[in-house]
Amino acid sequence: MTRILLAIFTLLALGVIGFVLWANTPLAAQPEALDALRSDSQVIVEVNSEWITFSPVTGTARTGLVFYPGGRVDYRAYALPLRRIAASGYRVILVRMPLNLAFFAPEKASEVISEFSEVSRWVIGGHSLGGAMAAAYAYRHPEQIQGLVLWAAYPAQANSLSSRPLKVVSIYATRDGLATLEKIQASRGLLPPDTRWVAIEGGNHSQFGSYGLQPGDGEATISMQQQLAQVVEATVDLLEEIGK
Repeated sequence: MTRILLAIFTLLALGVIGFVLWANTPLAAQPEALDALRSDSQVIVEVNSEWITFSPVTGTARTGLVFYPGGRVDYRAYALPLRRIAASGYRVILVRMPLNLAFFAPEKASEVISEFSEVSRWVIGGHSLGGAMAAAYAYRHPEQIQGLVLWAAYPAQANSLSSRPLKVVSIYATRDGLATLEKIQASRGLLPPDTRWVAIEGGNHSQFGSYGLQPGDGEATISMQQQLAQVVEATVDLLEEIGK
């Protein structure tokens, strides 16, 4: 019996170690994403151990966007589109997740909201797994969240937002091999009737950030810059509805 228990314990320990090693080897942020972490005349970038803050240089941003990264992706890979959103006049906070997986800290937005008390209106969003966890947060905290931005993502069945007075945009790509068109279509009943649906023709899952081609994804027929321009525009459109 002792040998059996020891064998089971060893297998479990090896499984945990393997999972941790896998999770801690995320898809790497590309050079253009890392370059976007520098402050300039339009955006101030502040980095700490918990998140990255992008703030417009001019004006006082009263609307903030909390962003959850995709699963097993270096969170810095989303710096390029998020700093562009901030340059439009919004406070944007890119959250770092434990083991690069948002389901380990789905309530992280509460820490952000508490930290930035000068922001009076909050939108939450995310890519892929991060978007699903952002939707879960919006479901659990309707009093704190006025808008939801989904990048190649959708809520879980248990987190239906269909009857919530929430402004939502679902941005998806037609050549996405992971958040496929079928999955996006199936999510329509889980979101409010006035949700805006934005299709990026020729885009894929990986080009919502800058981290290379993700395994299982489709091949894009447009460039990353073309895709990100559409993603930023659709996201800013929703933020403008919330107000600055």
